[in-house]
Amino acid sequence: QLQLVESGGGLVQPGGSLRLSCTASGGTLENHNIGWFRQAPGKEREGVACISKDVPRTKLADSVVGRFSISRDNAKNTVYLQMNSLKPEDTAIYYCAAGTFFAVEPLCVQFPYEDWGQGTQVTVSS
Repeated sequence: QLQLVESGGGLVQPGGSLRLSCTASGGTLENHNIGWFRQAPGKEREGVACISKDVPRTKLADSVVGRFSISRDNAKNTVYLQMNSLKPEDTAIYYCAAGTFFAVEPLCVQFPYEDWGQGTQVTVSS
């Protein structure tokens, strides 16, 4: 079982940028599908960005296309979520998750992911 730790959250003004990191212990992220999810107050958790272990693809939610990107640094056993042009509606707790399932495309839904971090708060406000 992986232990995942998110970092990089904070308070940022609209239009600003943040880079979230998801670092693992107890295993290798390269062998896992990784998803970034977020949950805003009063809303359900939603998939934001996902990267597959089986195909060289990523998937982004429509609301973040053109602004967010997901990438791996296997040497650091870390996955990043780069967030640019942040909006107040991006305010949420952001979680990373890891799963060993096989999929022909990146999956940004919760159920197949086995291991979850504790989350990091992102607040976009002036």
